[in-house]
Amino acid sequence: MSDEAAPGRRTGGTETVDTDGRTTVVTGRVDTAPTTVGSARSAVPTGGVALHVKGRILAGPEDVRDELWVVGGRITYDRPATVRDVRTVTGWVLPGLVDAHCHVGLDPHGPVPAEIAEKQALTDRDVGALLLRDAGSPTDTRWVDDRADLPKIIRAGRHIARTRRYIRNYAHEIEPPELVAYVAREARRGDGWVKLVGDWIDRGVGDLTACWPRDVVEAAIAEAHRLGARVTAHCFAEDSLRDLVEAGIDCIEHATGLTEETIPLFAERGVAIVPTLINIATFPDLARGAESKFPRWSDHMRQLHERRYATVRAAYDAGIPIYTGTDAGGGLAHGLLVSEVIELVRAGLPVVSALNAATWGARDWLGRPALDEGAPADLVVYEEDPRVEVRTLADPQHVVLNGRVVG
Repeated sequence: MSDEAAPGRRTGGTETVDTDGRTTVVTGRVDTAPTTVGSARSAVPTGGVALHVKGRILAGPEDVRDELWVVGGRITYDRPATVRDVRTVTGWVLPGLVDAHCHVGLDPHGPVPAEIAEKQALTDRDVGALLLRDAGSPTDTRWVDDRADLPKIIRAGRHIARTRRYIRNYAHEIEPPELVAYVAREARRGDGWVKLVGDWIDRGVGDLTACWPRDVVEAAIAEAHRLGARVTAHCFAEDSLRDLVEAGIDCIEHATGLTEETIPLFAERGVAIVPTLINIATFPDLARGAESKFPRWSDHMRQLHERRYATVRAAYDAGIPIYTGTDAGGGLAHGLLVSEVIELVRAGLPVVSALNAATWGARDWLGRPALDEGAPADLVVYEEDPRVEVRTLADPQHVVLNGRVVG
């Protein structure tokens, strides 16, 4: 087979060619050769080469097909008539996974160089996370869009927070009279999303409190919507949620403060949540570290942590849309999306619903195709059925991005 048909280097397994010399059957893993930051080398198959994916194609929660082909980097369910070489992979197939809350180009201290951002994106890619919603970053990662070997990113611009009420070096730190202008700015810079910090510790109070007055956040969300952007907000506590939802917000990150009073409001308005349960798991450590200085805040964080699974399950039972996100790039490493899917199952979501939160449903919510006819061929192949055992997601056999096997 030509180099075009089998780019990069093999790291394990075997490769055979049918007796007609035309069809290559891949039974091991393939890794692409490394590229440099900013490289725009195409990863789209050319020269009459197709990828044949067969087994069980999970095109939707209840839509299972036997096979698909990839030609020119795109999916088709019609066998191509003109290709000369067909490379085949077999298994259980999902759309590329979605991390709907991460931060490429960010670490606990602030912006990182491009080579670190590249490693973050590659780490996500290699676990099958091929679509990322970057929920706030001060780093310009537009160069990623020119890299066909890196996940696709939907950006929310830079966080917008109150002065001295968020992590240093992360956000625009402003006061309420400036909020509408900054929301408009980030709406124009992002990819259809704006990220607010809805609550944070108020040192004068010693606990989490809402960051924005109701009338100001209402005007800011209206301006974002006028510019065609949706708005999400970081919220740990309870008291900011009603104002944000009634002001028209589209999504809440973390949402640990949901209660019996606000869950019906979210469900009625169709406001989505991204629980980031693997991030919420850090609350006890955070509480211990601040116990002597902020005992009220520490106790509150422990309470939010203790009821985290019940909160997510109650949200699911009420019909609130739920999507997977890791919060990677802040205090957490990239590449942890599978752990978040498993956490949703622990919280009581059925496995197929947890998979939907990371695949079909998440892609639809973000306006990106899944395993649709003509869609970019971003998919992950597993040896076993992930609907039976969710931990199967931790061992992808093949990762296909823009039609090429990259892992």
